[in-house]
Amino acid sequence: MMQELSTLPTALPGAAPPPAFHVMMKPRGAICNLDCTYCYFLSKETLYPGSRFRMSDDLLEEYTRQYIEAQAVPEVTFAWQGGEPTLMGLDFFKRAVELQQRYRKPGMQIHNAFQTNGTLLDDGWCRFFRAHDFLIGISIDGPQPLHDRYRVDKGGKPTFGRVMAGLELLKKHRVEFNILTTVHAGNVEHGLEVYRFLRDEAGTRFMQFIPIVERANETGFQEGDDVTDRSLTGAQYGEFLCAIFDEWVRRDVGRIFVQIFDVALAAWSGLPPGLCIFQETCGDALAMEHNGDLYACDHFVEPAYRLGNIQEIPLLEMVGSERQRQFGLHKRDSLPRYCRECEVRFICNGGCPKDRILTTPDGEPGLNYLCDGFKRFFTHIDRPMKIMAAELAARRPPANVMRLLAEEESARQRRFATAQRNDPCPCGSGRKFKQCHGRNR
Repeated sequence: MMQELSTLPTALPGAAPPPAFHVMMKPRGAICNLDCTYCYFLSKETLYPGSRFRMSDDLLEEYTRQYIEAQAVPEVTFAWQGGEPTLMGLDFFKRAVELQQRYRKPGMQIHNAFQTNGTLLDDGWCRFFRAHDFLIGISIDGPQPLHDRYRVDKGGKPTFGRVMAGLELLKKHRVEFNILTTVHAGNVEHGLEVYRFLRDEAGTRFMQFIPIVERANETGFQEGDDVTDRSLTGAQYGEFLCAIFDEWVRRDVGRIFVQIFDVALAAWSGLPPGLCIFQETCGDALAMEHNGDLYACDHFVEPAYRLGNIQEIPLLEMVGSERQRQFGLHKRDSLPRYCRECEVRFICNGGCPKDRILTTPDGEPGLNYLCDGFKRFFTHIDRPMKIMAAELAARRPPANVMRLLAEEESARQRRFATAQRNDPCPCGSGRKFKQCHGRNR
């Protein structure tokens, strides 16, 4: 478990804030029109009893001003999530865009990312998204039976049809979108089916797969060592990713973009992983509630990790505080020796701290629940990633890996065709051909 912020020192004089940081804004808090059974955020409603759960116009303006002023980079992204952000109504976001332009620094580019379940989208929303270049993330867990397993509305009714109608509206208005798929006990055994559905029927070019590791407790906080039966296992997640990767690397490189594959290629190319869960330290991705409360991380919206309120403490001061810095460093400093000595640490870095609930084989706490899956996947993709990284280094497209692997496979099949019973098997197993791939001949 991460060290609670309430036990850490307050901001030190001269603490340097990061030049850029990310805030996940929740203008409606945890309020949503769906009731997805694995959702970790719906329970956050209990943190604000009696609240209307609507960000005020004054607070929106204050946040916009401070967020833009605090960023020392030429491009700034406003991220809207929930709950369900469309429940704020379209006028709220028209006002948000207006304020962004009012406070934008000369030469600065403003972007907006908007995560939605898609069920409330209409032509008006989509025209607005298109006009202002919003990037929309829409949540779909696969084909109808897999999606509807856990993604239901407040009446327990399925949502697949409504989500797909929202997706078609995004396509109709040529709104840029990606698909966020949560991987859970209900779909983890169907990796290729999910991938092919997203690619061929949903028609997305951009995917991200988020593993569900849901703590079994009454608080909704990141505490306790047990998980619910909706959670996948680490081994299942590893096999899910491997199955998808094997199809992607042979036919879809350069055409379909999967977040974890892109992040892996960056790491194999010697660059920092571009996703917070795989970075050595964290702390630059925070969450803000509808009333201006700022939390250390979207997965730690809990009283112990509340940094303060933007109306009382400047945003930049909270982000740059020693409390937040220690939160981020704790990820690296608490990494067990088992992880520090692991051959895939350069990409994994122990994964997200929220999932470090296991003990290592030698009994040290802090092992990630998904460890065996990460190790299986990152070991499995090592050679194709090295090929793609070499192509990038030579200023050639990584998609060349598809041709190279196809040529290797053709050569291997020729060796299979001519192998004698007592020859070493061409697959490299070390066994005789008759005891390996030649058994069915």
